[in-house]
Parts: sequence; C-alpha cells; structure tokens
Amino acid sequence: MDGLRKFEGRMEIRQDLSQKLLQTLVITPQLKLAIRLLQLSRLELAEEVQMQLEGNPALEEEASAEESIQYSDPATEKPLPNELTPHNHEGEVEAPEEGVRDFDTRSRDDIENWQNFVDDYNRFSTGPTLRVTNEDYPSVEATVGNRTTLVEHLTSQLSLSDLTPREQQVGLWLIGNLNDDGYLVDVTAQEAADASGESVPFVQNVLKQLQAFDPIGVFARDLQECLMLQAKFYHPEMTNLHLLIENHLHDLERRHFHVIARGLKADLDEVKELVETLQRLEPRPGRAFASDDVIYIQPDVFVIKVGDEYITTLNEDGLPKLRISQYYEQTLKELEGGETKDYIKDKIRSAMWLIRSIHQRQSTIRKVTESIVRFQRDFFDHGVSHLRPLVLRDVAEDVGMHESTISRVTTNKYVHTPRGIFELKYFFNSRISSVQGEDQSSEGVKSRLKALIEAEDPSKPMSDLELVNKLREENIVIARRTVAKYREALGILPSSRRRRLV
Repeated sequence: MDGLRKFEGRMEIRQDLSQKLLQTLVITPQLKLAIRLLQLSRLELAEEVQMQLEGNPALEEEASAEESIQYSDPATEKPLPNELTPHNHEGEVEAPEEGVRDFDTRSRDDIENWQNFVDDYNRFSTGPTLRVTNEDYPSVEATVGNRTTLVEHLTSQLSLSDLTPREQQVGLWLIGNLNDDGYLVDVTAQEAADASGESVPFVQNVLKQLQAFDPIGVFARDLQECLMLQAKFYHPEMTNLHLLIENHLHDLERRHFHVIARGLKADLDEVKELVETLQRLEPRPGRAFASDDVIYIQPDVFVIKVGDEYITTLNEDGLPKLRISQYYEQTLKELEGGETKDYIKDKIRSAMWLIRSIHQRQSTIRKVTESIVRFQRDFFDHGVSHLRPLVLRDVAEDVGMHESTISRVTTNKYVHTPRGIFELKYFFNSRISSVQGEDQSSEGVKSRLKALIEAEDPSKPMSDLELVNKLREENIVIARRTVAKYREALGILPSSRRRRLV
C-alpha cells in the first residue's frame, strides 16, 4: 500500500513537470487587414478600395451628402445587426428619411418629363439632329497622341533611306541593339556580321550611314564617338573642338584647363569657349525619346498654417466614402437561415472590417503627422536648416504606438506643407553633435554644406577638408568622410571636378 502511494506521488510530480506554458501571438483577420492597409500608399489604397467595391456586394459608395454615413470612432459606431455583433446587441437599420423617398419619386417624374422635352426638340428642330451614344465617342486613348520611341524614329528613317534591302536588314538589327541613350554598346562588328550573315566591312559601311541619322550621335560606341559625331556635324570648322574631344576629354573631366591649353596651343579664353560649345552637345541623343512616365505625388495629409498654428487635415479627395448596403442589411434581417444568410453575413462583416480599418489608417496618419509637426515646429517656421534630429522612437512614445507602426505610417506617405511636399520619412534624421552641445539633424548639415559649396569661388573650389573646417567654424563637427558622403548624396562633384573657368 505504501509503495502504491509512493508511485502515485511520483506520477503526480511527473504530470506537473510535463505541463508547459505556451504563449503564442494570434493575429486576427481584422488586424491583418489594418496592418496591410496602413502600409499602402495613397494610390494603392484607392486601388484596394475599388477592388473591394467590385468584389463585395454589401459594400457601396456613398451616393450623396444626404445619404452619407461618415466614418466614426469604433467605440461610438452603430452596432451591426444582432447576428454579427459578438455581444448580441440589438441593432436596427435606420429607415431612409421621408424627404429622400419623396425626392426619388419627384426625380423619376422629372426625368420622364425631361426625356419628352428632348424627344420633342429633336423631332421638331429645323436643323439636322444626331444622337450620339457613349459608344460613338472616341476612347480617351484615341484622343491622346502616342509618344514616338527612338526605335520607331530610326526605323522610319531607315525605310525612307537609299539603303538596299540587305543594308536595311543589317540596319534593323543594329537599331534593335541600341540602348535607351542611343548607344550601340556591347556589340561588335563581328557579332553584327555573324547575326546578319554579312561581312564585317559591309556592316561597318551600314553603321557609318546610320550614324548620319537623326538625332546626330546615335549608333556611337562610347561618349567620345557620340560627341565627335555631333562636333563634326554641327561645327565642322572647329578643329580645336575636334582635338579637344579626341585627346583631352580626360583632362576636361579633371578640370585641367592649363593642360588642355598647352595641348591645343591656345589661350584659356579659347579653351573656355570650346568647353562652352562642348557643353551644348547632347551626351545622350536618345534622351528626347525616353518613355519615362511622369509620376504625380498625391499628398496623404495637408499641414496648413492658420495664424500662428499649424492645422493638420487629411486629403480625402479621390478616396470614396464607404458604407454598408442598407439593402443587404435589411435582407439579412428578413432571412431566417441558410447559405444565403451566411454569405450576406460574411460580406457585411468584411465590409465593416474594411471601413473600420480605413478609419484607423486615416486616424493614425493624422496623429503621427501632428506629432511630427510638434517636433519639427522650427522647420515649418524657419526652413530646413532648423530641422531637428528625430527618430521613430520619439514619435512612437509621443503618440503611444509601436515603432514598427510609425515606420509603416511614414513609408510612401506624403505631406503637403507651406514649404513644399515631403515624404513623412524626410522628417526623421540622425543626430550630429555640435561644439556647443546642441544636436543638429543630418538634413540640416546637408543644407548648410550645399550652401557653402554654392557660395565658393568657382575657380578655387573647397576640398572636403576645407569644408570640414568651415563647418567647424559654425560649431558643426563631422569627419571628412562624412562630408564626402553627404556631398555625394547631394550629387555634388569633388573639388577637382568642380573647378570652372571664370
């Protein structure tokens, strides 16, 4: 008996030890939807809303101001019908106002009267009449001219040239191997000959004729050949310009004007004129036919100055206001059960999640923007030089959210301010210590660095070390490599390549 008790005791101990405490994070479908919508850009959100409108019959766009149901706080939002609410609250669908019913009746009669008027006008008019439907109008695409590509431009010239059919076949192959800038790169005459079945001299002769096509400079193998083609065509009498391109492009890149002058046996004034002429040539002849589409930025939020205060308002233009279809709400109440009721219930629930997620997204963007405005008040008042250091943690603590949420909110979101349009990420900058102990933002230092370079003597540009000393005089302490990094980020050349003749 004692042995049995001991065995049972050991079993209880083993059972207690075998129990494990597991903690898992379960992300609900609502939370997944909210996170996904939060990180979408404005255009992506509009596309998502349009897709949901097309795929969910229980979701509809507000038709008029009288019928509109504004986004409200989830805490005060009208509850769903009792089949959908987790607490079984009684929910009723509000009946349409009496005025709306009357308006619908009146508008139907008005439409019929108007149609009769139009028919009578067309029937008794003394002039010819033409009834045009939407199908009769040209499409939008038909009214917009297509941009001619470089390939189309060159192919058209090839078809009108005096080249033989064999030469045109080689020409088509060469046109097909041009890059967007109009250069014939990574292609040898032997490769062109093998591909076309012609000899190398034959291909070279065709290439020479193609290099006379518009725009001048196409079919060049490198920059030097491209500039030489243009120089000989536009300035055939400027021998020194040809020699400059042939022998001194490397010296020109390094701004060694005295070396160029000695090589050309010319004075500095003549070299200056040659350089100015060279700068008017096109290093990328295919640029005029580039098909890059213009990307328009639509700000998600506006910051407007009213008096001494900055007001933050969301940009709702282009985003449809959504609501639950009253027809489907009423249908859900009338159905007793079955697959149809389950289907409608699921669609209404999805629509409600979407509306609440959009509201939460917009509310979060506004809160984060208001926090940024508070932190960066000096920027809005005085400009980029007063942009203060800011990290995601600062805003997260201010609005009571996680840093990952702030990161999603500020990615691909733009704000329109009195100082221009900026991505919300722009306002987050690393800290740079100063001599006086006041931290400065990296963007502010970049702005000051750019101002120093713009104000320098063009004939004696400052080196990175000299810029370091200039910034130190303004109590900004950064290393030379940091200056070089900021200069490259601003697209500014080093001092050896910034030197200009004056």
